[in-house]
Amino acid sequence: MSRRDAIQSLDTLVELRSLEVDKLQTELARQEAMRARYQANLERLTALAEGSGASGRLAPALALNCGQYKQAVFALADHHRTDLQLHEANMAVSQRHLAQAWTRRELLGKVLGQQQALVSRERERAARKREDEIATQSWLAGRA
Repeated sequence: MSRRDAIQSLDTLVELRSLEVDKLQTELARQEAMRARYQANLERLTALAEGSGASGRLAPALALNCGQYKQAVFALADHHRTDLQLHEANMAVSQRHLAQAWTRRELLGKVLGQQQALVSRERERAARKREDEIATQSWLAGRA
């Protein structure tokens, strides 16, 4: 495999890693939006429970109904909090995967840069060698 092929392969790998990072960033943004929705829903559920007022001042049938309503809303809010905690745990895993993918991309990018610099130095060396040979030939031709 020539250096040019190796550089092309590395370039392709860097592009693929970049796509992976972009995909993971998009997924993390989607998860963050979902987390925000969970939190907004929890705030609304809390407001609903608090907004129903004190059930002790109502008639017994209405107080029972209001109490059951509050219990249902609190149970739903608890369920929502559990779901939010699980979702945040999944987000932490996604963030770790994103960091790992970003690191892999950066490492490959550095290797690619090193290989490109090596090829550039080799080209410069070959060009200097050609220039030196031309200069030597000119000098020898001038002596003859």
